[in-house]
Amino acid sequence: MTGKDKFIAPATRRGVLKSGAILAVGAAAGLSGFPYISHMAVRAQSAPLKFWQFYAPGGPVQSQIDWFEKAVAAWNDSHPQKVELEYVPNAEYINGPKLATAFASGEGPDIFLISPGDFLRYYNGGVLQDLTPHIDAKEDFPESVIASRMVDGKIYGIPMEVEPMAMYYSVKAFEEAKLNENDVPKTWDDLLELAKKLTTPKRFGVLFETQPGYYQNFTWYPFLWQGGGEFQDKDGKSAFDSPATVQALKFWQDAVNSGAAPRQVMGSGANDTVANLASGYCAIQNVGIWGISQLQSNAKDFKYGVFRLPTPPNGKYVTVGGGWAFVANAKGKNPDAAAQFCAWALASKEKDSIQRVADWCTKGKSDMPPRESALAAAGDAFKTGMIGKFASDVYPGARAEPRVPPEVYKIISDAIQQTQLGGADPQATATSASQQLDAFLGSYSGAPIL
Repeated sequence: MTGKDKFIAPATRRGVLKSGAILAVGAAAGLSGFPYISHMAVRAQSAPLKFWQFYAPGGPVQSQIDWFEKAVAAWNDSHPQKVELEYVPNAEYINGPKLATAFASGEGPDIFLISPGDFLRYYNGGVLQDLTPHIDAKEDFPESVIASRMVDGKIYGIPMEVEPMAMYYSVKAFEEAKLNENDVPKTWDDLLELAKKLTTPKRFGVLFETQPGYYQNFTWYPFLWQGGGEFQDKDGKSAFDSPATVQALKFWQDAVNSGAAPRQVMGSGANDTVANLASGYCAIQNVGIWGISQLQSNAKDFKYGVFRLPTPPNGKYVTVGGGWAFVANAKGKNPDAAAQFCAWALASKEKDSIQRVADWCTKGKSDMPPRESALAAAGDAFKTGMIGKFASDVYPGARAEPRVPPEVYKIISDAIQQTQLGGADPQATATSASQQLDAFLGSYSGAPIL
């Protein structure tokens, strides 16, 4: 982070891995990366490359299963080195330690998905294969989308999507309170007042993520940025002890303390619109663009609306644009073939590659495309409906998800948890966290924090 706004340019991109067990893995080795990587088990190159992800086969959305299976089948039909999908449930992949502990034991997958928030864990640990030699469409990715996956001009991850955050609301809950789309809140204060009004004995008014993890940090960053806050200044020192940090921590704390927001989320987490919003557990949910495809696939009759994130007093609208990327294991069975697969799937100039990205963002999932050509190939898909709302109103204020070392993630995560659920004083928490950040940043020597 340089202190300068790094907004995602309109394409003319959700935290992962709960901290505890994973950080323990690194701590046991004395490092936050994977110093044991040279001890990876030697496996026959003729065996299929294992591709770990949380979509297929076995995921909850059939269109996403179909997309992954179709892509892998097309590769296997035309390449001697085969790829095999291995499904890891959300609870284990996104909010669990399975991926990091697999690498710790020398059994990490050959191909996998990571978010910008966890990029440095794997890059600094020597896990990521350079994909650059196999990519022929680099210029098709806006710099703000690809930069968080690059080090020293080399690309180590290829984004499959851009996922801006917003607020979703239940039309039924609004109608019961005699509200409509013209009543959506524009400010934090308005949101809390409305959430209190929508709260009933059986339903919370608003929902934010409460589970610690990269995803919670990801969803909290916009509230920090809207008040002009940063966690690091242009000189590489902590900027966390600021009024913007304090008000962002207090806002989430007030939502819970008022009774309008829950202390626990349903389903796979606050990224799950079906288990939280559509079920009636909450009336308003802070979630990303992927919620459109979730609801379309598993709650087709549920009526909902979307509005962009409200802002604090004297603040400006900002949201965060995250997104998952294909990466290859540098110490896997066949790193070069794994890298070729990633580039072939998402970053080739071939028409099939462009259409594959467009199909993922419009048919497999509901996301903004990370490639200019894929946006063009999608035609009018981003001009109407809910995804059109995201494209025209939500996405223009998107800023790239920060990439941070595990230690920085954990300090920020602890601050959010201590205030949101632990009742800690926001100012004292921000001051303490800032001191911890300075202590770490002063000796950090890995790839640049962005």
